[in-house]
Amino acid sequence: MIQILSHRFRLSVIGRRAGYAVAFTLVVLYGVAALRGPQGVSALLDKRREIRQLEEQNAAMAAAIERRKERIQRLEQNTTEQEMEIRKQLKLLRPGETTFILPDAPKSNALPARP
Repeated sequence: MIQILSHRFRLSVIGRRAGYAVAFTLVVLYGVAALRGPQGVSALLDKRREIRQLEEQNAAMAAAIERRKERIQRLEQNTTEQEMEIRKQLKLLRPGETTFILPDAPKSNALPARP
């Protein structure tokens, strides 16, 4: 009788240890799958990179907006600058003024002519 109880006790300890090992293995496999999956570490790094890029774009846009606000303020306060802007946009000339129209610069990525 004691031998049977001792044998059952050993089996239950072995079974418990095996159960712990299986549970631990499953937890580790789940962790690996979660970290490497579509919502894992690589996705997190991609999101951080995208956030950094969007923050840089926002900063550039904010600087451009500030420059435009300053230009608008200068145009509102300076009548000669207003006149120059109007003349430039409408391509108006005063009597005696001459305008030179220059051709566009050649493109640098054009292929050179073959001899």
